[in-house]
Amino acid sequence: MDVMVNVATSTSLLIALPCLGAVSVLIWLGILLHPARPWDFQPVGDDGEPPPAPQAWPPVCVLVPARNESESLPQTLPALLRQDYPGDLAVVLIDDRSQDGTADIARKVAEESGAADRLTVISGADLPEGWVGKVWALEQGAAHCGLRVVNERLSRFPTSWPLAPGPWPPAPGPQYILLTDADIRHAPGSLRRLVAESEKDRLALNSRMARLRCVSRPERLLIPAFVFFFNLLYPMRRVNDQRSAVAAAAGGCMLLAASALERAGGFACIKNKIIDDVSLARQIKRLNVPIHLALSRHEVESLRTYDSLATVWAMVRRTAFAELRYSWVRLAGTVVGLAVMFLLPPLWLMSGTGLTLAGILGWLPVSVPWAVVLAAEGFCAWALMAIVYRPAVLFFGLSGAWSWTLPLAGVLYGAMTVDSALRHFLGFGTGWRGG
Repeated sequence: MDVMVNVATSTSLLIALPCLGAVSVLIWLGILLHPARPWDFQPVGDDGEPPPAPQAWPPVCVLVPARNESESLPQTLPALLRQDYPGDLAVVLIDDRSQDGTADIARKVAEESGAADRLTVISGADLPEGWVGKVWALEQGAAHCGLRVVNERLSRFPTSWPLAPGPWPPAPGPQYILLTDADIRHAPGSLRRLVAESEKDRLALNSRMARLRCVSRPERLLIPAFVFFFNLLYPMRRVNDQRSAVAAAAGGCMLLAASALERAGGFACIKNKIIDDVSLARQIKRLNVPIHLALSRHEVESLRTYDSLATVWAMVRRTAFAELRYSWVRLAGTVVGLAVMFLLPPLWLMSGTGLTLAGILGWLPVSVPWAVVLAAEGFCAWALMAIVYRPAVLFFGLSGAWSWTLPLAGVLYGAMTVDSALRHFLGFGTGWRGG
């Protein structure tokens, strides 16, 4: 009886293991052949020439939520204040209860830049119940700009509306709101290009994914993978297709039509959302208006340093479980999926190769054809993985050899996601962005 059980178990393994390998190959083949091509790192918003200038440059208000950003502001705020923008431009920095002199540093930087008249620094109020920190800072900045919430008037206008000209009454303040983080450095023409694109294509939301720093070894391993995974979750061509329900944005640089933000209900519509950028993009796209998301190669750049595995880990775990909507079922599925996608290919290649040699040399009673199949599946899945990951690696100026490191990055991101869930279960906070 025991012999029969052992034979049945062995037979099941002989069938199951190659089937798992085939699943991994099919997943990566599916990503390669995906019609939206989420792996090719396109579109890049600042590669081509900017659109023609609009007939009149609309007024813009820039909101910079900041908490303990005294080190970043001297590097980023001058570029923001000196934007080559022909229209009216005001910068509002919301100092949300900083303890490092953020407000004073901002004022000093503005004076030294000769642009003190463009900057207003407001002190953030205490966090109300039900709000997360960054979104509450943005809400206060929007109120300072004079934005109003007009949900009670929505029934008077159709669900599909042009931004300008159109039946929607213009906002009394700025026509556009630029949301940007304190660690983001903008090239001189960044805002000009964003506004010109929004005016030309009548965009309600125009977002750039800032080019992340990729210098240290942990950054080289994990930052290209971070952007790659984001693109898999939110293919940018789908985001930019008004017929698609996929919506996303990058919080480091988001140009919003003020009337669209008001119509969505202001920042109150995402007041408790840790992943504020994607949540806001969903609210805007539900208005049946066009939005746009693109990568930035050089015009929008993040100066945030991730010089150790721990810093990247802390950044990812803050939102990873929230991305899964705090679902343990989704977490279990994600862990299994990541194991099949990233852990299985190198494991199958190495174990299949070792078993093949052991079978040929007579060291183990192993079916050589079966072991060869395992090794071939592992190699094919890993090779497909490297092919689709190569554009991400090249985008960050790295050697193509880094394309083969994605399995390690994938396993680490899986561990970060599990850690995020455990911290949520144990009641640890998410930092300023979360409250």
